[in-house]
Amino acid sequence: MSPLDREIPPAGEEIHIPEGSIQPLLLAVFLTMALVGVTTTWFLTIAGGIGAIWVIIRWVRDARHELGELPAHHETH
Repeated sequence: MSPLDREIPPAGEEIHIPEGSIQPLLLAVFLTMALVGVTTTWFLTIAGGIGAIWVIIRWVRDARHELGELPAHHETH
């Protein structure tokens, strides 16, 4: 085995796939609101900006929580 080859995970080890989320869609909607608001009214810009920041914060918090629930990776040398 070459030192550059990666170790193959043991049989039966699960591959983690994140659950579906509506957060990317919400972020797109809020950013669109903010951009449309730039050309129309300041209220839409502020509402879209606040909404986008809120979604980003929630998304990062959910990702950190999900990452924390993963089993610890044990490397053998």
